[in-house]
Amino acid sequence: MANFKRSDLTLIYSWTASVENDNAKITGEPDSTLLSRHEGYEVLPFLNRYMTAKGWTTLSTFNKLERSLRNDLPSDVRSHANVKKWLNNNFES
Repeated sequence: MANFKRSDLTLIYSWTASVENDNAKITGEPDSTLLSRHEGYEVLPFLNRYMTAKGWTTLSTFNKLERSLRNDLPSDVRSHANVKKWLNNNFES
């Protein structure tokens, strides 16, 4: 199981929820939930779950995924399900 920590992230993230519907304590995974690429409390658990599902364990893959989410993922791909689908089609470990 991937269990990367905040200190393993290489990019800068916000770690505070700014509105009522943006609750930092909710880190579950409804596939319809929208992923904010700039919120660390959303990106970190998403990446850990995705890597666990793929059986990937290396920090280098974690960081490549992190950069791909921020730099390559189209802005209109937002739900967890669609982000996973995009990664499955566009990312190689």
